[in-house]
Amino acid sequence: MNIYTLEVFIISGPVSEKFVKKNPIISRTIEIRGDQTLEELHNAIFKAFNRFDNHLYEFQIGGKGPNDPKARRYGFPAYQDEADDDFKLAGDVKQTAIDALNLKQDQSFGYWLDFGDDWWHQINVVAIEKKTSKGRYPKIIKKVGKSPPQYTDLDE
Repeated sequence: MNIYTLEVFIISGPVSEKFVKKNPIISRTIEIRGDQTLEELHNAIFKAFNRFDNHLYEFQIGGKGPNDPKARRYGFPAYQDEADDDFKLAGDVKQTAIDALNLKQDQSFGYWLDFGDDWWHQINVVAIEKKTSKGRYPKIIKKVGKSPPQYTDLDE
């Protein structure tokens, strides 16, 4: 069984300068099994950053990081009709397993949450190990920085 260690950084979103000064790096490290889906990864990231109000999201894989127009985009097929005609989804987050992405160690990819507030995340593949999965996955194994409030009007 493949276990992926992914480091997830918030790289932009509606965060106050005051918050950024106190938390210059905001990241979470998550371990996930290869047979789990992008939807399960989203749920782990959502929980890791203390989010409470779910929104549409997508993963962008195979580019040079977040928001690369050449990346393969994984999201919700039901919303494909409402999206730009310039792209087609590469897959459904509910059905795409992490192993199916053919990720490599040191690869980066994007995660975009809330198409209005634009929370952009960079996900770095720290390690891919073949090991027995003990306990529940995905799991948050490290936190750096405080989680910013999901909405700026909830700021300190």
